[in-house]
Amino acid sequence: MTASDAPLSGQFSSAIADAREADRICDRLKAVQEELSGVIFGQDAVIRQALTTVLSGGHALLVGPPGLGKTLLVNTLGTVLGLDARRVQFTPDLMPSDITGGEILDEDAAGHRSFRFVKGPVFCQLLMADEINRASPRTQSALLQAMQEHHVTVAGVEHALPRPFHVLATQNPFEQEGTYPLPEAQLDRFMLQIPLDFPAEDAERQMLLATTGVTTQVASPIMNAASLIEAQALVRRMPVGEKIVDAILTLVRSARPQHAPDDLKSAIAWGPGPRAAQTLMLTTRARALLDGRLSPSLDDVVALAQPVLAHRMAVSFSARADGLRPEDIIARLVKRLS
Repeated sequence: MTASDAPLSGQFSSAIADAREADRICDRLKAVQEELSGVIFGQDAVIRQALTTVLSGGHALLVGPPGLGKTLLVNTLGTVLGLDARRVQFTPDLMPSDITGGEILDEDAAGHRSFRFVKGPVFCQLLMADEINRASPRTQSALLQAMQEHHVTVAGVEHALPRPFHVLATQNPFEQEGTYPLPEAQLDRFMLQIPLDFPAEDAERQMLLATTGVTTQVASPIMNAASLIEAQALVRRMPVGEKIVDAILTLVRSARPQHAPDDLKSAIAWGPGPRAAQTLMLTTRARALLDGRLSPSLDDVVALAQPVLAHRMAVSFSARADGLRPEDIIARLVKRLS
C-alpha cells in the first residue's frame, strides 16, 4: 500500500466501524420503538418524530388538544431512553426562576452570609415543558438560552446543563382559553413541530382495554444517556449525498419570499432561516437510522418537510384570507422536488 492509499484505507475502516455500530444501535432503536408503542397507542408517527428529534440532539414541540397522550409520551420516552426527566407545568404565574433556579442567601453557624445557587428543574436530561403556551412570553424566554446554548446564566454566572439535554414541550391549540403565542425566536429553537391527532378506532379500542384494567403497561429502560450520545454522534457522521443536500437547500430557500416560486411569492410573509436547513440535514439522517439505513433519501426530506418548516414560516394576510396555511405552501413546494 502506497502513502496515497493510506487515507482511503482509513476511510474504509472507519466506514466499516460505523456500519457495525449502526447495526448495533438500530437494534436498540427498534426495541425502543416497540417499547414506546406498547404504552402509546395509535401514535406511531408521533413516536418516530419524537425519536428523530432526540437522535438529532434537538427539541420538539408537541401540538394538540389535551388528552391525546402528550405527557405520557414524554414520560415514557424518558424511561425508555434512561434519561433524568423532569416536568414543569407552565401556568400564567410561572416565573423564569421557577425554571432556571436562583440564588438564596445562606448563613452558617458563625453568622457568615453568602449566596448559593439552587438549580431549577431545567437541570435535567429531558425536560417536559407542559402546556408551554399557557405561560407569559417572559417565562417562555427563560428557556431560550438553555435550548440553544445548553447553559443558563444567573447573576452573571454560567451554569452548564447535563448532557444530553432535550426539551419536549406540549402546546395547546391557540383557540383554547389562556394561551399565548410563542415568540418566533423560540419556535425556531424547536427542531420539529409534531402535531397530534385523535387515534384511529382500533387504536382507541386497544387503549381502552389496556388502561382501564387492574394493571397497566409500564415501559422498561432500553438505552441510557451514554448510548444515546453514541447514537447522536453516529447521526452526525452519516453521509449525505449531494442530491439530498441540493434538495434540502432548494426546499428551504424556496420557502422564503425572495426565493419562492412566482405563484407563491405573495403568499409567504416570512420564511425559514438557515437553522431549518441544518435541522433537515440532521433529522433526515436520524430518520434513516431509525429505518436501519446508513444514509438519508429524498423520501426522508419529503416526510420531514412539514414538521421542520411549518412553524418557521408565516403566510401573508391575503393568503390567510384565502384559507392558505403554511402546510399548504410546503406541500406545493415539496411536489417541485420530484
